[in-house]
Amino acid sequence: MTTLTLEELERGGERELGTTEWVTLDQRRIDLFAEATGDHQWILVDRERAASGPFGGTIAHGYLSLSLIPGLLSELVEVSDAKMGINYGIEKIRFTSPVPSGSEVRLKASVLGGERRGEGVLYRLGVEVEIKDAEKPALVGELLYYAVG
Repeated sequence: MTTLTLEELERGGERELGTTEWVTLDQRRIDLFAEATGDHQWILVDRERAASGPFGGTIAHGYLSLSLIPGLLSELVEVSDAKMGINYGIEKIRFTSPVPSGSEVRLKASVLGGERRGEGVLYRLGVEVEIKDAEKPALVGELLYYAVG
């Protein structure tokens, strides 16, 4: 866990945050995400049909992988003098590899820089959701967070 202050975020510079523990994206989690979002595409939830599909089984929603990031990020970084932190936006995200049901994933992140905005600091994170034993990550990109002091 890396602990930073608002001032350290504002001064910027790149800083590796490391990786989280592995999390399993099992079919139950995929099905629950489908229920929550209304996205019931067969490649995601129909085990029988997906078995003869392009990936040999169901895969996780790309947005499910993305939605894990805020929770996983709390394993990697804390802004000690922030009263509150919020998601501010997405600069770019690319879904670079499918995540087969049952796969383990983890977050790899780094702070790319920050700037003072009002009472807080807007900072940019480089993120990568890695898939255990896979050559390519599930997603790569940059996210924006706003920490208020």
